[in-house]
Amino acid sequence: MAKKKMKMCAVTEKTFAEGVAEYLLDCKARNLRQGTIAHYQEAVKQIYKRLPPETPISALNEKTMPEFIITLRDDPNLNEVSMGTYARDLKTLMRFFMKCEYLPYFEIQIPKADRHPIETYTDKELRLLLKKPDVRRCNFATYRSWAVINFLLSTGIRQNSLVNIKIKDLDFDNNIVYVNVTKNRKPLIIPLNEDIVKVLQEYLKYRGGVSDDWLFCSTYGEQLTRSSSYHAIWDYCHLRGLDKTGVHRFRHTFAKKWVIMGGSVVTLQKILGHSSLAITENYLNVLTSDLKKDLEEINIIRSLKQEHIKVNKAV
Repeated sequence: MAKKKMKMCAVTEKTFAEGVAEYLLDCKARNLRQGTIAHYQEAVKQIYKRLPPETPISALNEKTMPEFIITLRDDPNLNEVSMGTYARDLKTLMRFFMKCEYLPYFEIQIPKADRHPIETYTDKELRLLLKKPDVRRCNFATYRSWAVINFLLSTGIRQNSLVNIKIKDLDFDNNIVYVNVTKNRKPLIIPLNEDIVKVLQEYLKYRGGVSDDWLFCSTYGEQLTRSSSYHAIWDYCHLRGLDKTGVHRFRHTFAKKWVIMGGSVVTLQKILGHSSLAITENYLNVLTSDLKKDLEEINIIRSLKQEHIKVNKAV
């Protein structure tokens, strides 16, 4: 009886797309936020333009990242921040492939991109934004956006935290707000000053609702989305004659004003929800050039010299 020959099964090499699918599954298994997973899903669309989905994972090597960065720089539609983001996303994927032993380990270098500070609101612009609308004439959306801006400038919270706050998260007995949805999933307890407490108490009289309702809702009482909250702020800013907009810009403005007004960096870290002081310091480093402008205006030495000149002239 003839011996049966063993047939060798061809090993199909994993493609980049298959590796990405495994990584996204791993993200879900680690219970990462849906926003984080959505970010990677969008990022791979840009990566696929430079590294086709059918590319074998084994084809990735030390030259992959430098070549990838060159193709990013050739794209006139991408700024340095976007390029840095896509490069870090590719590095994350490659490190995952190494962990799965689809790739041998090697160093992946990403050149540091220049970080430009987000232009914050000036005091003049803030006065325009904080001017209370006439509640007898304005619609609910305008009044709500005014209340939102007051809240952002009093707490410095992120957009995703903002749209997930419920009425029951406000504690007027202790003047605090419980922020349960945060980037690092660690709840925050942020003190509320007298002014924002008054704004919120009045706002709730017009907003109505029960404790489990969303604090800042749509005209129909529904939860605001990231998109709808962005457009609401955009509309409000343009209604006040300002081109600058963006919820995150208020966070930067809050941090900058906090420092200028002599607030503790350690306290700022806790309010912003940063996991370490180093992150807060790095956050402030981005504001350095903007802070220099203010410190130039608040020039103690120059003011003393000018005062000395005035005294001499008077004599």
